Amino acid sequence: MMRCSNRARSAAHRVTLSAITTAPTTTPLLDAPSISLPDFTIDLTTALPGDGARLPLPDSIVRGKIYWLYAVPIALLHAAALLACFPYFFTWTGLIVMVLGVFVFGQSITLCYHRLLTHKSAKVPKWLERTMVVLALCSMEDTPGRWVATHRYHHVHSDEQPDPHSPLVAFLWAHMGWLMVHNPSTHNLAAYQKYARDILEDPFYMRLEKSPLWILIYITHAALYFAIGALFSWEMAWSLLIWGVVVRTVIVWHITWSVNSLTHMFGYTNYGTGDHSRNNWLVALLASGEGWHNNHHHDPASASNQHKWWEIDVTYYLICAMGMIGLAKDITPPRHKRLARIAAAQSAKSATNAG
Repeated sequence: MMRCSNRARSAAHRVTLSAITTAPTTTPLLDAPSISLPDFTIDLTTALPGDGARLPLPDSIVRGKIYWLYAVPIALLHAAALLACFPYFFTWTGLIVMVLGVFVFGQSITLCYHRLLTHKSAKVPKWLERTMVVLALCSMEDTPGRWVATHRYHHVHSDEQPDPHSPLVAFLWAHMGWLMVHNPSTHNLAAYQKYARDILEDPFYMRLEKSPLWILIYITHAALYFAIGALFSWEMAWSLLIWGVVVRTVIVWHITWSVNSLTHMFGYTNYGTGDHSRNNWLVALLASGEGWHNNHHHDPASASNQHKWWEIDVTYYLICAMGMIGLAKDITPPRHKRLARIAAAQSAKSATNAG
């Protein structure tokens, strides 16, 4: 049973940006224009139920103000995904493309956005990094600067009042509700500059923050799926669009969101991290190793979430495979392996000096 407390984490478990990544955060950046969206009033207590919640909603949110930039596409794509229930839109090709897409586009989030960009746990050539970022944009999980900044902010304040998506508020809030309510602490360029300055130093990534290019990339890739299908038949065109794009996008969303919600609610722990992160085998299976979340919060800089032999981490295996063919370097192993290497080196040095 998970026991929760509203107390802030002790100093021993306080997480800093340097513990999450060693990326520099000193170079000033240009300001970007904000996006003005219409207001809409809702009652958060009824829209986002949370009986038995252990934390209040973050103080920084604007209660009753929907963040339309996220809420509209989330609602539209979920509605469009229901078309998959109609036989006309089904083809085995569409289903196979969807399944493969969940893995490939899912890796653009877990491997690229999370482990490469957010935690700097490995390095890849810039052309490959940007290619994976484009694939991530085709998952419509936001720009790299916003994604990285929000995730680093979560690590610094995990399961504390400022955490943008703690399930200690409510499951629905952590899973998807937090995305659809305006939160100035995460929805502004100043926050991205503070928590993702290293990302925004790349002109391409900064351009994504200052223009609708990331939205156009998603629309273009959806149109490409439709056009390829149309070469064969209209039925195939609609099948690739609905199954290969819409259903795949929604599934990847919910897999990612489950890391925010389920892995802070259900599972076991290997470490005391001062928050409520858990290792959840189901999420680990669906998210290619991201479900070993307690391990990750214990050692966020590591490229691997596998701390026991049976904690399978497919994303880490892919990073290692990329390293073997020269596409990845500076791969950071788990802390216990790093410490073991240091101890072995010190023992060897002591033996040499004694000899």
